Amino acid sequence: MPKKQHYLVAVDGSEWGERAADHAITQARMTGADVTLVTVIPWSGYQPISMEDIAVRPLEKKEEERLASEEILAPIIARHKDSGVTIKAEFFWGHPVKVIREQAKKLKAHQVFIGRRGRSRVADLILGSVANSLAHSLGVPIVLVP
Repeated sequence: MPKKQHYLVAVDGSEWGERAADHAITQARMTGADVTLVTVIPWSGYQPISMEDIAVRPLEKKEEERLASEEILAPIIARHKDSGVTIKAEFFWGHPVKVIREQAKKLKAHQVFIGRRGRSRVADLILGSVANSLAHSLGVPIVLVP
């Protein structure tokens, strides 16, 4: 018996991320796959820490986590609650490309869905897009959703 398919969807609160989630969940409904939504809060462990950061950063981190859960992940789950698809959602701290690659491997994802553009077009131009980096390094099929 073939193993049940699992789709990983990278979402960031952008309209492109929303479309990627909608597309993945539609495909999952047709194929019987499970879906895991992942959002990554950018964070570098190498950032300098000042006394102000020590006092303020934990509060900012809690707010970032609340926003990730309540404003990015929860609305997608709520919108698709009657889809019949098993949907899980998680947020992580780190570099988006690295985290998404790690999660795809850990979950043994059959496909990864991501919006073609994210929240920051300027960052895409300077750093190279997350979608582009994943398309060249992921090792499983990736669906870039316009």
